[in-house]
Amino acid sequence: MVIFFEVIILLAVFTALYSYLWNTLYESVVLIPFFRRGNWAMVAMYPILLLVFGKIFGVFHVAVARRVDMIFSNVFNTFVANLITYFILVALLRHYPDMTPLIILWVVEIVLSVLWVFGVKALNNVIFPPHSLLLIHGDYSLKELVLHVNERSERYVITEVINVSEGMKKLTERIAAHDAILISDLPAEIRNDILKYCYAIDKRIYMLPKITDIIVSSSDQIHLFDNVAYISKNYGLAQDQRIFKRAMDLVLSSVMIVLTSWLMLIIAAAIRIGDGGPAFYRQERLSIGGKVFKIIKFRSMRVDAEKMGPQLSTMHDPRITKVGRILRAAHLDELPQLFNVLKGDMSMVGPRPERPEIFNEYINHVPEFQFRLKVKAGLTGYAQVYGRYNSTPYNKLRLDLTYIQNYSIWLDIKCLVMTVKILFQKEAREGISDDQKTAQK
Repeated sequence: MVIFFEVIILLAVFTALYSYLWNTLYESVVLIPFFRRGNWAMVAMYPILLLVFGKIFGVFHVAVARRVDMIFSNVFNTFVANLITYFILVALLRHYPDMTPLIILWVVEIVLSVLWVFGVKALNNVIFPPHSLLLIHGDYSLKELVLHVNERSERYVITEVINVSEGMKKLTERIAAHDAILISDLPAEIRNDILKYCYAIDKRIYMLPKITDIIVSSSDQIHLFDNVAYISKNYGLAQDQRIFKRAMDLVLSSVMIVLTSWLMLIIAAAIRIGDGGPAFYRQERLSIGGKVFKIIKFRSMRVDAEKMGPQLSTMHDPRITKVGRILRAAHLDELPQLFNVLKGDMSMVGPRPERPEIFNEYINHVPEFQFRLKVKAGLTGYAQVYGRYNSTPYNKLRLDLTYIQNYSIWLDIKCLVMTVKILFQKEAREGISDDQKTAQK
């Protein structure tokens, strides 16, 4: 309820600003003036746009999102809403009006968004203090998880860590002493006991899913006589989904190649001038069904970058050229992959295409990593949007499998829109540690 009213206040303020703009500047110059209800409809359109795109950008995840993410989300949300509003005005006025008022509106909205984000976060921290979490884990070390969770200290604080080997009696004692529990990597039997115990005492649970959890969570529920059953079809994308996805790939890749052709020419020239080497490089990658294809990228490393063998980029990689650092910071080195999408080797959205050598190393540790090959590799994807470049193979698999099991055209569109946001986030392009060759830890 608190979050609902916080969001309503933000939308009401933005709508009031747009209403003032419409009533003072645009209403009187429309070729066919609206009646009263027509003006109401034009004003009502604005919060609807903010709601729709706010849902895509995650503007309203007040309880769980970081401040910086909320600010970025509001910036993109208001930008898209104002851009669409401008084109609606073009249609109504039948000429291109001055964009200055809408730009000023956007700047004001950004300032108000920053104030709103810090205000609601401060208020929520008072009303809803952070949860004290008990982390229950199995055999694997979860130091990195503890660090990541405690980065969000305004929402969660892991105050105790306990191994499942302590036994159910000890676990139940410690569970009662915390606001909530976080469980990861537990044997099925003991995990079931913990889940049922927490359900019985109304204790909140945060759970990192196993691969089977993701598969089951996307199943369809059916009834077999007097039993509830789940059916998991397990064949990746349906035929109609593949047809629509391919059609979208063809349209988007063709349009983007045309729109960015001038930029690709400039980048190619800059790379050639930078060190005299080739502008492009091709490399074997894996796509659907383990198919090997040659990915095309702008070269961002030295020509002899892999004389010591294949490895991922590290945080302070000396192999990256000066031009390459700029390209990687803006993800412009991946533009030529549009030709891979047009050809059909890749899709606009899908799991990141891995190199065969690195893929084989991953499946030695995580055999289920091959499940990512149920769909085409993507230029962007669910794991790219919600994960990091240096995410562990198992975390990448969980994200990619979530995408595969819950696939829809709408999810593709959401990932494409969210990709714009991650271009400005440093952690999305962080390399692996300097002492690693792959993301396996």
